[in-house]
Amino acid sequence: MSSATINNNKAVPPKQLYTGIALAVIAAIIWAGNFIVARGVATLVPPVSLAFFRWATATIIILPFALKHLKNDFKAVKQNLLYLFFVSLTGISIFNTFIYIAGHSTSAINMALIGTTSSPVFVIIISALFLRDKINALRLFGLLFCLAGIVVLLSKGSIQTLLAFRFGSGDVWVLLAALSFAIYNVLVKRKPATISSISFLSSTFLIGTLLLLPFYLYETMNSTPVVWTGNLVAIILYLGLGTSVIAFLLWNASISKIGAVRTSLFGNLIPIIASIEAIWLLGEELTVVHLISGGLVIIGLALGNSRGANRPHIKPAAYQ
Repeated sequence: MSSATINNNKAVPPKQLYTGIALAVIAAIIWAGNFIVARGVATLVPPVSLAFFRWATATIIILPFALKHLKNDFKAVKQNLLYLFFVSLTGISIFNTFIYIAGHSTSAINMALIGTTSSPVFVIIISALFLRDKINALRLFGLLFCLAGIVVLLSKGSIQTLLAFRFGSGDVWVLLAALSFAIYNVLVKRKPATISSISFLSSTFLIGTLLLLPFYLYETMNSTPVVWTGNLVAIILYLGLGTSVIAFLLWNASISKIGAVRTSLFGNLIPIIASIEAIWLLGEELTVVHLISGGLVIIGLALGNSRGANRPHIKPAAYQ
């Protein structure tokens, strides 16, 4: 991965833009499958254990391919150890663990609504406050369209469902997870050029797994032992290889090409794609609500990634 010097406010060459968009979309497709698969696993594996198994598997898979690169990048990795610690903490250890914890105490609609819509907002706010990124009007409109599409999908087009929305303890976990992933997105944008993409990914996977280890051991001593089956092993492999190694490589590459703010917008595709996968795999019905929601998200993504989104900007209030 190239040095993360992408400025979200500068025009990106068309080829680079389209490549970045494609990478983000593929990552979103893989992560959407994660929600369908992980739904059943939550009742079989405690949340911290599930996160630990996932990232330990990902680390084992990627390390053989990364050892040569890690040896070459050892000096750079050592020099940036504190940076890698925070990237690992936010993107690996905290994010998915908090999502798995939330799944035990909040509804699916709350998880998706809070997590999917709040993370891009957090990215924009963090980028504006700490990286001095300016907020473009078209990008704001694009974000609003994405949020509207998610709200339509999750409310099923019913104002009563939306009005019945309430925050609970699980919702706070999801909100914290979204904030953590937003910080991760912004940090990835600052990745040192001296660390290759595979060294970056493997080192964050390893550090994130080690950070989870003491909490996993504590949970293991205080919960029912996991009953391993062939299906459970296959699911852990899918989480470790697909949603971890492959999806994170694609997502980080997208950030390096089009920036954290643009890439984060594609997180709004996840519930849309998850709905399509549910229709395809679970035989659920396609409704007008799905079509309207998908249309709004697509419009939002088009606006947020248009050429016009890189012209005259609105400065954040803090810098006016």
